[in-house]
Amino acid sequence: MTAGLDTPDRRGRTGLDRQGRDLTGNPRVRIVDVRVLSCDWYVLRRTTFDYRHSDGHWSREQRETHDRGDGATILLYDPDRRTVLLTRQFRLPAYVNGHPDGMLIETAAGLLDGDSPEEAIRREAAEETGHTVGAAEHVFDVYMSPGSVTERLHFFAAPYTPATATGSGGGIAAEGEDIATVELPFTEALAMIRAGEIADAKTIMLLQWAALDGPFGS
Repeated sequence: MTAGLDTPDRRGRTGLDRQGRDLTGNPRVRIVDVRVLSCDWYVLRRTTFDYRHSDGHWSREQRETHDRGDGATILLYDPDRRTVLLTRQFRLPAYVNGHPDGMLIETAAGLLDGDSPEEAIRREAAEETGHTVGAAEHVFDVYMSPGSVTERLHFFAAPYTPATATGSGGGIAAEGEDIATVELPFTEALAMIRAGEIADAKTIMLLQWAALDGPFGS
């Protein structure tokens, strides 16, 4: 008996080796086998499949996919003061891979954990920034690292004011979160992208959207 396959893992999941076996949307892909390599908090799978190339020949391929669930992120902006409200927190993977201190400036974000994308981002905005989000605008949905990670991230934007601050923010201490809020003039946030001081993909995407099509667009 294997946790995550025959018996529940620590998140109560079973049948993790069945995901992806019944895909039929692409006739050029035939799933052969799915193996679960790890199922701690996230799930690492190795999928074997046959792929028909553009010249008609078939080849057998293997790929590993990292399944961490889907997530949502939100840009909080004040159109009157022309500011944005971001967060700063430690990110070990970035620290391991060359970031000087691992402290990344980001838009508020989190996993859906069974909620709808808008419900999840309202929860995360309150937990991380202390602000209660009103009407949230859906911007787009993006596969952030489609070569290896299954996650689809739902992007939102919403206005904030001093009056929407209803809590202290900072994240969930019991989950090890230690999140600071960072309020910046919008033009300064854009300059920080150019200087490499903002290096988080989702944050750069939302700030550029805000400049092109969003609340600070010409």
